[in-house]
Amino acid sequence: MKLRRKLSVFLIIAICFLLQTTLFQALSFASISPNLLVVVTSSFGFMRGRKEGMWIGFFSGLLLDIFFGSVIGFYALIYAYIGYVNGFFRKMFFPDDIKLPLILIATSDFSCNIMVYLFLFFLRGKFRFNYYLLHIMLPELVYTILVTILLYFIILRINQKLEVIERRSAGKFV
Repeated sequence: MKLRRKLSVFLIIAICFLLQTTLFQALSFASISPNLLVVVTSSFGFMRGRKEGMWIGFFSGLLLDIFFGSVIGFYALIYAYIGYVNGFFRKMFFPDDIKLPLILIATSDFSCNIMVYLFLFFLRGKFRFNYYLLHIMLPELVYTILVTILLYFIILRINQKLEVIERRSAGKFV
């Protein structure tokens, strides 16, 4: 039962990581591509809760750290926080309403970019925040929101199918 969910989540993370680093890099506009791992982390955070959002965020960020990071744990910590904070909105989450997921994912992407700017640029003496905001953060935010509209519903359907299977198998033991 839990193995199926873990395997499904692992596949979602792996597929989104591969799409983010290959296909969407080729489809980038002005070197900007959407952040699919923020979409996955945020989605599972508000769909499944703080703990699962935190772990999914940690492993998503760890993938980024391993392949692209200069310090192991930097992105893992940021994404874990994003997943954990989104988990607070689980009780407000309704699957049919897309407004809350769009707002949370947009806020998560913006927050992630703010933290990246603060820790990777600002602390190194690169103070061009307006340039970073207008040329990197906002275009990525728009691109991520556009991709979210499709990706969110795919993740939602997978999560709903897994919940049905888990309820059905839990009902057999009662």
